[in-house]
Amino acid sequence: MIVADGALHGIQEVATTLGLTHRTLRFYEDRGLVAPQRVGSTRVYTKRDVARLQLIQRGKRLGFSIREIKDFLDLYDADPEHIEQARLLLAGVEKRAADLHKQRDALDETITELEQLQREVRAWIEGH
Repeated sequence: MIVADGALHGIQEVATTLGLTHRTLRFYEDRGLVAPQRVGSTRVYTKRDVARLQLIQRGKRLGFSIREIKDFLDLYDADPEHIEQARLLLAGVEKRAADLHKQRDALDETITELEQLQREVRAWIEGH
């Protein structure tokens, strides 16, 4: 549902556009990540709400927790210069990248070990 001037979007439109379920949108609302307006009993989302939802999706894709995403979004509202938000984002991105590098190293090590075991078992089978 687009209301009046097109600035407000109904839950179905937002869910479809962003590929989210109604339940997910309500979860984000319950966690204070978005605060849709009400027209009667219908939730309506502003352009700002949709942008926040897109940021939430990106944060989730990048592996950030709901709490981390909320902290980031809360700073956006509290800091008009967005300096603290940028610092928090940078720290979070650096930590996430470091964690992923560690995971990749661990995966590389595991794959190497599995490939070695695979060669050993093949050689053993061929020897019998």
